[in-house]
Amino acid sequence: MYLITYIIEAITSVKANKLRSFLTSAMIAIGIMALVGIMTAIDAVQDSINSGMDDLGVSNFTITDLTRRRGKFGRKVSKKNTITYEQLRKFKKLLPVEGKISVQTPISSSLEIKRLSKKTTPNYGVVGIDDMYLSNNGYTLKDGRSFSSIELSQGQNVAIIAKDVRLKLFDKNEDPIEKSIGFKGKKYRVIGVLEEKGGIGEGDADRQVFIPLLNANKFAAQQLLNYTATINITDPRGLDYAMSEARGILRIIRQDQLGKPDSFEIKRNDSLNSEFDQMTFILRIGGLAIAIVTLLGASIGLMNIMMVSVTERTREIGIRKAMGATPTAIRQQFLLEAIFICLIGGAVGAFLGAGIGNIIAVFLESESFVLPWMWITISIFVCVGVGVVSGYYPARKASRLDPIESLRFE
Repeated sequence: MYLITYIIEAITSVKANKLRSFLTSAMIAIGIMALVGIMTAIDAVQDSINSGMDDLGVSNFTITDLTRRRGKFGRKVSKKNTITYEQLRKFKKLLPVEGKISVQTPISSSLEIKRLSKKTTPNYGVVGIDDMYLSNNGYTLKDGRSFSSIELSQGQNVAIIAKDVRLKLFDKNEDPIEKSIGFKGKKYRVIGVLEEKGGIGEGDADRQVFIPLLNANKFAAQQLLNYTATINITDPRGLDYAMSEARGILRIIRQDQLGKPDSFEIKRNDSLNSEFDQMTFILRIGGLAIAIVTLLGASIGLMNIMMVSVTERTREIGIRKAMGATPTAIRQQFLLEAIFICLIGGAVGAFLGAGIGNIIAVFLESESFVLPWMWITISIFVCVGVGVVSGYYPARKASRLDPIESLRFE
């Protein structure tokens, strides 16, 4: 019963000092909004990445050139002793496991694709692929067909385009099949269009043009091509065995000396996920630090306002004590006021943060919508904690006031 009375008195006090309560709540809301917003954006992007990994399956692993990192910022240096196309051809023939093996090589991730008077921005990619690449990497054909065995074996100038390429180069109702597109001074006939897949950054799957691998090899005279093999194992239980077999075979093909480290890298999909988790962990720590600093400032402001409130209501405290109010009752009243102000700011900040976080995720090309109930719940508990910490000293001071001296206060 007393608790309900104290809550009603806290609401009345907040209404009586609307501007002061609003400013304090706004400071709390900004801190919570920063925390929930950053965490929501990270969760939404992570959901999008994880769904993309699910499309590939957990039984995939990739073989790439060995890259070394050095320097203050961990910058990648030039690749040494790259894997060749012939080495991967031998590897595909020798790997004694059941599954699909695809080989690809990126020509560039910053090309301008042209068709007649239309052209894309210079951030589209062209990738040389074999017959297994599309299925191994979760692509689905929407229109047209995939490469034929003749087109692949002869390296013909044909292409399969992704969604954004079609939107940029063709009219809405125009059929792109059998039309020509160009890049790097060469013309390619479009034979297929892919379903939307999504992606982030330069590797956006919807900004890609795929050409036969042998056709891509023709660009080796102009630039260094880096080949990647993706192995999709039929039985996930045999993944570790397949990876060890792949490592042994490729070491023999590349003539790696006994006792020396691999001259290539093997990564499974969950290792890619763990790398992304490490990156998001750093972002979460940064968001948490921003929120803590903001909430620290807000808590100091709240404490100051509660101290002013105690001074302004000294006579009221004296009257309450003269009528029998205990120090505990006075302390609880002021604590509840501080907590109530924090909860108002926390609730507003949490839902604003969730909305802003999802908007940021959309700009990062994530299709996931996340309502972070966990972070909203955490933010509410944080607000209660801030209210208790900020309101305890003023509440304690109010509870210790002498009733006679309080009644004399002007």
